[in-house]
Amino acid sequence: MSSTHDIKDIQLAEGGRRRIEWAEREMPVLRSIRERFEKEKPLQGVRISACLHVTSETANLMRTLQAGGADVVLTASNPLSTQDDVAAALVSVYEIPTFAIKGEDNVTYYKHIRAALEHKPHMTMDDGADLVSSLFFIAMGRFDRLEPSLAAWAQGLSAAERQSLLDGVVGGTEETTTGVIRLKAMEKDGVLKFPVIAVNDAMTKHFFDNRYGTGQSTIDGIIRATNVLLAGKKFVVAGYGWCGRGLASRARGMGAQVIVTEVDPLKALEAVMDGYEVMPMLEAAKVGDIFCTVTGDLNVIDGHHFEVMKDGAIVSNSGHFNVEINIPALEKMSVGKPALVRPFVEQYTLKDGRKINILGEGRLINLASAEGHPSAVMDMSFANQALSAEFMYKNAAKLQKKVYSVPTEIDAEIARLKLEAMGVQIDTLTEEQVKYLASWEEGT
Repeated sequence: MSSTHDIKDIQLAEGGRRRIEWAEREMPVLRSIRERFEKEKPLQGVRISACLHVTSETANLMRTLQAGGADVVLTASNPLSTQDDVAAALVSVYEIPTFAIKGEDNVTYYKHIRAALEHKPHMTMDDGADLVSSLFFIAMGRFDRLEPSLAAWAQGLSAAERQSLLDGVVGGTEETTTGVIRLKAMEKDGVLKFPVIAVNDAMTKHFFDNRYGTGQSTIDGIIRATNVLLAGKKFVVAGYGWCGRGLASRARGMGAQVIVTEVDPLKALEAVMDGYEVMPMLEAAKVGDIFCTVTGDLNVIDGHHFEVMKDGAIVSNSGHFNVEINIPALEKMSVGKPALVRPFVEQYTLKDGRKINILGEGRLINLASAEGHPSAVMDMSFANQALSAEFMYKNAAKLQKKVYSVPTEIDAEIARLKLEAMGVQIDTLTEEQVKYLASWEEGT
């Protein structure tokens, strides 16, 4: 493996460059941050290992970190999310070491994680916490928790070398709900050894990226994979968090009859009040035509759900990992191997003859068969990443070993910059109004 990259084809670089520049047009906030970073170099000499979806939007984040003086290495956070032409452009045009190939197998995926660790990062930038969890398993000597080839490499290091990998990290950031869940569990168990900023929890991230980005791009992925008409279909959304809200809204906008499944009574009540039908997954499985999970948990669609699904049901996932759909259970219920009936559509035949269609191997369908979130929402998400990286490097020594939210001043500044870029102006409080809101003596 090259020390600078492992990609599909360097000849794809020109197409990737055009795609990156097209995305940049819709990312004015990140562009303004990059212009400042070029002048101030707030990340000068900082080694950053990023494990993110390798898309045109991510490329613009990498360019921003590079402009700030960072020494960046990028690896894919999902085997199906890489845009191969973008990976080629990152290497050839922007000279950013990149390790990502769309459709890479599990061994290659973790070989790329190893490349990110060999960079000996001062900071991690994760999407799903695979990079951070691998780092901690290595430092702890938990080789049984590692992919075998990664475990073999780690066992070849001395205990001091393994510990130094961890000790060299001053802090990190995490992009997604699934990763934040894992990191908070690590914090609770006393395993987390450096501070991490949960970029996913920023209002300008989950309020817009998760709702508008996931909502639109998931529908895009499902339609590109299947070319089915959504109007009139029963569309089952598993989970009514920010992603589920966005997906349900967009599916209804396309004319689908939306059913929501939930385990949280407050979110379920909200879905009812928003006008959706709410029921347990076992009941939804009997009537649904299209299913999409967005929960961050495992086996949300399980064997007993497949047992009652309609012939021809379409099942997809837009949560980070493919564990939300119990594909091994489906394999045991099926006759023979699945047939690839369309790109990203695997059709399983059950013993009674029914067909179940799994999209994108159960991985994030918005990135497997489409292009992920629109650039305009990733502008805010990656602006959070860039400013959080700057904040972390400046303040890591003062922070505890825990998961932090994005500072409110960063969130507000990103919203301000986005409005400015959109040509939208808002009011400001007068001194009288500020005084009124701060006083307990005023009243009726």
